[in-house]
This record gives sequence, structure tokens and C-alpha cells, in this order.
Amino acid sequence: MQLKTTDDESLMDIQSLRQDGENLMIEGRIMGALPIRAILTPQEARAALKLLDVHTIIFLLTLLFRRGQRPA
Repeated sequence: MQLKTTDDESLMDIQSLRQDGENLMIEGRIMGALPIRAILTPQEARAALKLLDVHTIIFLLTLLFRRGQRPA
């Protein structure tokens, strides 16, 4: 999975998501070079959910079924 900038450049290549105890371990590379391991804790996951409104939740659910497009 890749996270890209608005200029369509690779920001982060996520290579794996896995459970690490009570946390989610995210492993990948930032800007194609720097290896990184990030941990998402239950507290931070709850904080992320607070950032979402109903419209964004619906968008995220439908995003799974949309065709991929490159940004213009």
C-alpha cells in the first residue's frame, strides 16, 4: 500500500500491518528510503475515530469499492 502526496509522489510504502500485543504495528519505508516501524495504540485509534464525521465514514466504506484513479 502506498500513501502519496498531493503531487503524486510516494510518501510512504506500507509493507505490513500486523497485531503487536494490543497495538497495530505498521512497517514500511518513508520516501522510498527510510525504514520505519510505527505503532498505533488503542488510545490513538480512538482519537482517530473522533476526527471522522458521518460523511467521511460513509466515504471510507464506499472507497473500498471504487475504481482507482491517479490524481490529476
